[in-house]
Order: sequence, then C-alpha cells, then structure tokens
Amino acid sequence: MVWDEAAPIGKDQARAVYLEAKRGEPTTDVPEVAKELPGVVTAYPGHVLVTMTPDTMDEMSGQVFGVARAHGLVCYDPQRDLVHNVAPLGVYEGMQLHTGDGMVVHDPDLGLVRDVLGTMAPQNPFVALVNFGRHFIQVSPEKGGFEVEYKEGTLRRAEVGELEEIRRAFHEYAIGERGFLERLRWESA
Repeated sequence: MVWDEAAPIGKDQARAVYLEAKRGEPTTDVPEVAKELPGVVTAYPGHVLVTMTPDTMDEMSGQVFGVARAHGLVCYDPQRDLVHNVAPLGVYEGMQLHTGDGMVVHDPDLGLVRDVLGTMAPQNPFVALVNFGRHFIQVSPEKGGFEVEYKEGTLRRAEVGELEEIRRAFHEYAIGERGFLERLRWESA
C-alpha cells in the first residue's frame, strides 16, 4: 500500500495505517500514481493498495517501491511487515539492499535497512548492502550470532554476537562511516 506522509514513519505506524485504510471502503477516485503501479490496484481514500501473486511479488514489489519513491510516497509491505520511507537515505546513490528471500531495493532508506536486519531467519538467510563495483557488506545468521563479510578490494569476515552491533555496522556503512572496520575483529577470507 502506498500513501503520502509528512515525515518518515516506523513499521508499527505503517501497519496501523494500512489496517485502518483496509477497513474502509474502496473508492472510485483513483489517484494518478495508480496508473503507474503494477498488479491489481485498489484505491482507498488517500491510499492505493497493490495486490500481486506470490510468484510475482519480488519483481513487482521492486516496481512498487520505485514508483512510490519517485512520487515521494510511503510504501508498506504487509507480507514482510516492512515500511519503505522516502528518507533518510545513505550516501551511496544506487546502493542496493538484497535479502535472502528475494527482496531487492534500490536506494533503501536507513529505517528499512535496520528493520530488514531483524528479519533474518531460515527463509531469509542473508542481508547485504551492495555498491556494485566498489564494496559491500553482508551478514548471515549463524549459531550463536552472525557472520559479517565486508569487501573493498579484499574480503574480510568477522563474527558478531549481537543484532544491534550488526545494525550499527550496516548504518555506518550506509552513511559512509567506517567505524565498524576498527571495532569488529576481522579475518581475511
């Protein structure tokens, strides 16, 4: 579902807005943005719901996120319980967020990156932030913690016990800071 918000919102607020909108009646007053959205589109007052099949979800979600971003709209993904805000973004234009369950987001907002890291599980076995041709950071859960990989020239690996440290490292990476390189204990891969 996409809609306009004055400021970035968290996933709990996005979920509540989504559920409230769905309790209402669809409208025939379809906003212009609906014409650019893929899938089956249903308009609710101030909101547009995009319905898609599970086999098209990954590809179509990326299209919906892109259209929402281009129009400055919030996008809530109820299947993954994630909210895509317009901002704040990292410093790398074109950075991509990849997940093990098939989600790819171009120029993800920092809140989304934080929330996605909390979704790692057997059905989503990794999360990566990638700046193609330059560097990347990725993480996979493992028994007792996480394995982090960072590559900028050479590949390095580190074991990290806490999700909050992973979130901190990914945030630093996204905003162009490199404190995680000094803080984590890296080994050459």
